[in-house]
Amino acid sequence: MKKSSPSFIRILGRIALVVAIIIIYAFGLQVTKVDLEKPQEAKRQEQLTNILRGLAHPDLVEYEIDRVIIDTPILVPCDGPAPPVAPAEPGPVISLSTNCAAPGEKIIVSGSGFEAGEDVYIYFVPFAQNADSEIELKLANSAVEVGDGGSFAKEVTLKRDRISEQVQTVRAVVNRQLGSPAPSTGLKETWNKIVETVFLAFIATTLGVIFAVPVSFLAARNLMLEVTSNFTRFMASLAVMPVGAWLGYSIFKGLADYGAQFVGAKPAGEAFLWALLPLVGLASVQVTAQTGNAALKAVRRWLVSGLVVAVAVIGFSMLGQLGRVAGLEWKQTLGDWSFFGNLVLIFSDVIVLGLPALGAFIGLFMLNPVINRILEPLLPKLSPAVGKVLAVGFAVLAGAVLFGVVAAALNWFYEFGNLSDVVAVPAVIGAVAFAGLAVAFDPHRPIPTGMFVYYVIRTIMNTFRSIEPLVMVVAFAVWVGIGPFAGVMALGLHTIVALGKLYSEQVENIAAGPIEAVTATGANRLQTIVYAVIPQIVPPYIAFTLYRWDINVRMSTIIGFGGGGGIGFLLSQNINLLKYRQASVNMIAIAIVVASLDYLSAKVREKIT
Repeated sequence: MKKSSPSFIRILGRIALVVAIIIIYAFGLQVTKVDLEKPQEAKRQEQLTNILRGLAHPDLVEYEIDRVIIDTPILVPCDGPAPPVAPAEPGPVISLSTNCAAPGEKIIVSGSGFEAGEDVYIYFVPFAQNADSEIELKLANSAVEVGDGGSFAKEVTLKRDRISEQVQTVRAVVNRQLGSPAPSTGLKETWNKIVETVFLAFIATTLGVIFAVPVSFLAARNLMLEVTSNFTRFMASLAVMPVGAWLGYSIFKGLADYGAQFVGAKPAGEAFLWALLPLVGLASVQVTAQTGNAALKAVRRWLVSGLVVAVAVIGFSMLGQLGRVAGLEWKQTLGDWSFFGNLVLIFSDVIVLGLPALGAFIGLFMLNPVINRILEPLLPKLSPAVGKVLAVGFAVLAGAVLFGVVAAALNWFYEFGNLSDVVAVPAVIGAVAFAGLAVAFDPHRPIPTGMFVYYVIRTIMNTFRSIEPLVMVVAFAVWVGIGPFAGVMALGLHTIVALGKLYSEQVENIAAGPIEAVTATGANRLQTIVYAVIPQIVPPYIAFTLYRWDINVRMSTIIGFGGGGGIGFLLSQNINLLKYRQASVNMIAIAIVVASLDYLSAKVREKIT
């Protein structure tokens, strides 16, 4: 008896498990509303048949159509003598079992003189004052096939709500094909949209790669793990980076606006020369700046570098404005080659719009090394008390700036109220909180700065990677309009975070030996990345890029349903309009392109890996 008890308990456990699974599936079937009765309904089966038949007959070619129309009169309702029927002429004719009938009455439509096998469509044409306002109402749900003798007979039911004292018409229509087959309109539209889809994915992939490569280095644990800084320098960096971004943006924006005004006040050629001539003078100044003592040379170097940057920003702004003018003109005058004008216009817009963003990026990282270069030799010389005061001061600034920036961002989303009032309280809270940290921590305590950046970048990538491009494209379609541009932006953003993750994981898996060897030579971090990391990651980066292009082509089909342009947008239109033959062409094109790119990318990956 003792040996049988465990067996009995196991049996009960298995029975309970089976019962639990049954209950789970029963609840799941109810939640998902599975109903096997609906597929058996005749109407649904007929609709499914029409869809499958339409998909099985893609609209690839079309003929020039000769629409042959044969009319015969009818009086509905029959309140008088039957209307006279015109004498038969050579060619196809139709006749009715009665030319005077009541609404809803069944009559027989007969035809003769047709070609065997062709389809005849039968319509009722109500009386209309103007021939241009005629409408055709189907009397038969499907075409009538002509028999071998060139005749047919079809019983139809007249419309109950189409009555008139005037003579109305029963019409037979035959669509006869003329000439040789030609590519259909649907096929031409599909070709245009599939080309749009391929380049949509291509542009999104290339833009994604440009931003994903630098992001991948910041999101690689092995590269960021050893990046450390002491507490004081870390707080100083947090305090000056947002300020530097704001200063960089403001300075570059002001210089770019000045360059734009300068172009507007001068002829194009003169403005171009004015943009280039100062650079020649600055080159000679840079050469003479190499004389003097070390401090003087450093000051000169900073001044000349700042002047060169300022003139370069003004010059690029001027060239961007000139490019916009030239691009617009070339778009209108180059005809079939107008896309070159569009290219110049887009690159010019990128320059004009990108200069302030470039300034913010430079400012974000330029003040940090400056403040570190000042603090690095200064901190060891300070007394503990002074060092603590300096750490508290930078911590207060860092807390106020960071909490204020976060509050301003939240206020932009949720519109709490006046910006200065919303930012003030969080800034004070941040200053107090960070001051407490500064009091508790040793000013020389090492802080894992690299891991801080690593987790920030990883969090941002994980957040955006969790949002599907179909959701992103809805927002971008509202911003830039429905079309492929919205698709490029949605796929490009998703490509940045997706490739950033793949690239960074590849960096984390590289061999450590080359890094140690290059580091042992005294190379700095940038040199280590260039000579020890990049040679190991180029082949997998290329492979991941090609694979991502393949994915983007398939994704572009889906985002088209959300307004992202490309073949997906056309496919959604055809499905919504019940044009299943045209939708079949779209799906065939998608399958061919996806299979071709998959094969091509697989071959290229084989060669480089």
